Amino acid sequence: MAIPLPAAADPLTAAWPEGARRTTRLVLLLCWLAILTEGYDVGVLGAVLPALATEAGWNLTPIGLGALGSYTVVGMLIGGLLVGTLSDLYGRKPLFVACLSLFTLCMAATAMAPSPFVFGLFRLVAGLGLGGIIPIAAALTVEYSPAHRRSLNYGLMYSGYSLGILTAAVVGRWLLPEHGWRPVVLVGALPILIVPLMLWLLPESLEFLVEKGRTAKASRLAARLGLPVPAPRAKVGEPIGWRAILGEIFASQNARATIAFWTALFMGLLLVYGLGQWLPQIMRRSGYDLGDSLLFLAVFSFTSAIGGILLGRLADRFGVRRTVVLTYLVGAAGIAALSLQGSIWMNYAFVAVAGFGSVSSSLILTGYLAQYLSPRVRAGGTGWALSFARIGAFCGPLLGGYVAALGVDPAWNFYAFALVGLIAALATAAIPGRRGAAARDGRRT
Repeated sequence: MAIPLPAAADPLTAAWPEGARRTTRLVLLLCWLAILTEGYDVGVLGAVLPALATEAGWNLTPIGLGALGSYTVVGMLIGGLLVGTLSDLYGRKPLFVACLSLFTLCMAATAMAPSPFVFGLFRLVAGLGLGGIIPIAAALTVEYSPAHRRSLNYGLMYSGYSLGILTAAVVGRWLLPEHGWRPVVLVGALPILIVPLMLWLLPESLEFLVEKGRTAKASRLAARLGLPVPAPRAKVGEPIGWRAILGEIFASQNARATIAFWTALFMGLLLVYGLGQWLPQIMRRSGYDLGDSLLFLAVFSFTSAIGGILLGRLADRFGVRRTVVLTYLVGAAGIAALSLQGSIWMNYAFVAVAGFGSVSSSLILTGYLAQYLSPRVRAGGTGWALSFARIGAFCGPLLGGYVAALGVDPAWNFYAFALVGLIAALATAAIPGRRGAAARDGRRT
């Protein structure tokens, strides 16, 4: 975990010209669209899981269904490690476009899969692209946002993730009953249409250009965008290779921060992927029909989208760490409360709290990590942390499948996931403050 540098070394946060706001909005929109596709991927498997469970000739057990969700996570783990670091070496934009293209093409192939093996294979390859989208989107959002709005802008950008899950639930409810699961998955390939927009409109990171010694190109881009040219964090043109990036991320003096961030993100993604995949199926086992079960997923995702924006504003005002800790605790309580046999409207309320306290908390924590890291390792450091967290995402669907295979009361699913939320809160509380970080970011940590 890299040590944040003082305010004087970051001119992008010292002044934010009026004309730069248009650039900020453009970057946020393009990153939002990319994150929307990732959210759809998370939600689509939860939406089609009941149909996959009864697919003729596939004979999938609960553990097998959980594994289908975990193949993508394995690819994301690998993709996050490679793409995040490669983007620090070769540029944010080309890697971002490549990741989005790979993912959408694999979604189309997955929709035509003739067997569970082929389905899982294309999900694995799609994960390679998905794994690179979040760290690059995080880096670009932080780098093109003024300091006093970084958490809020990150929440706005990452609301696309939750709205993607919501879109998957709505599309599933619309297409699944009459047309089956394949068209629902195929809709996830439509974002290939925005790739030309990315190539045309998305700017390269100014901080990346400066760090690589491309000062002339950075000056031209900064003049066009109405932004100041950031000062280099290292000697201009100094090579920044794999060893330098990894050395800064894994510096021994930052061990506590690394462990705390990685543990919290591990538990957070376990919640997001575990509940995202299994919530409709758990609610069906609790006695609800398919339509109502998918509505639970829709409520879960919608409230997490709104929650991310709200939490971003609160985090900018009161500090990211304390905001995320409290929200994880509230989310754990909401998940545990789903074990109660109340009315459907009460359960909708508990699902809303669960989405607010799992997806929203995790996305704001990811943004905090991107701010915590220095620019030269921002995408790489975020990618490594999220790749470790992908192990938690891998475990989430398997945890749901394991509990389902035990044949116990569905309430035990909620108890297990609530415990995960509690651990995430404790790990976030253990993240150390940094001397000068509050002044640098314009808020308390």
